[in-house]
Amino acid sequence: MSDKKLGDRIRLYREGQEMTREELSRRTGLSVEFLSALEEEDVTPSLGPLLKISLALGQRLGTFMDDCVDGDVCVTCRADLAEDDAVLRKARGKRASFRYHSLGKAKTDRHMEPFFIEVYPDEDPAAEKPLSSHEGEEFIVVMAGELEVIVGPDRHILGPGDSIYYNSVVPHYVGCGNAPKTDIYAVLYIPQ
Repeated sequence: MSDKKLGDRIRLYREGQEMTREELSRRTGLSVEFLSALEEEDVTPSLGPLLKISLALGQRLGTFMDDCVDGDVCVTCRADLAEDDAVLRKARGKRASFRYHSLGKAKTDRHMEPFFIEVYPDEDPAAEKPLSSHEGEEFIVVMAGELEVIVGPDRHILGPGDSIYYNSVVPHYVGCGNAPKTDIYAVLYIPQ
C-alpha cells in the first residue's frame, strides 16, 4: 500500500465496506464535499478529521498515516528522522501546516500514536481558531518554540519543556503560537 495516496486509502477501505460517501459523512460528521476532496483532490486533513474517518472505517489512525504492515513487540526509532518519512498535513488555507514524523509506525498493533511534529504558523493568525474533537486523549510536550493550545474555553501558551494532557473529545485547537516554528512530541491515545 506504500504507493497509495491518502485519498486512495480512504476510498479503498470505504468501498471495501460497501459504504457510500454519504454514509461515511453521517458516521464522521464531515461533509460529503470534504470527503470528496480527500479522495479526489488529495487534500490532507489535520488529525481530528482523519481520526474520525479511521474510527468510522474501523481502522487504526496509523493505517492512513504510515505504510507499515509488519510489526514487532518492540520498536526503535532513531533520532535522525528522515525527511522522506515525514507526512505533511495542511488543511486548505485555514490551518497551520504540520509535518508529522510517526514514532511507532513499525508497530501495527499499537493503541497509541506517538509523533514528533513540526508545527508551522497559521496562514492567517488573526482568523478564528477552528476547534476539532475526537475520541481519545492527547499528551503533548513542547521541545522548541511556542505552542498555543485551546481546550474548551481555556487558552494555554506553552514553551519548551511545558506539557499538556487533555481529553480530545473536548473541542480543541493546537497551533504554533507566535513562533516561526514549534517542535513537539505528541502521543494520541485512541480507544478501540
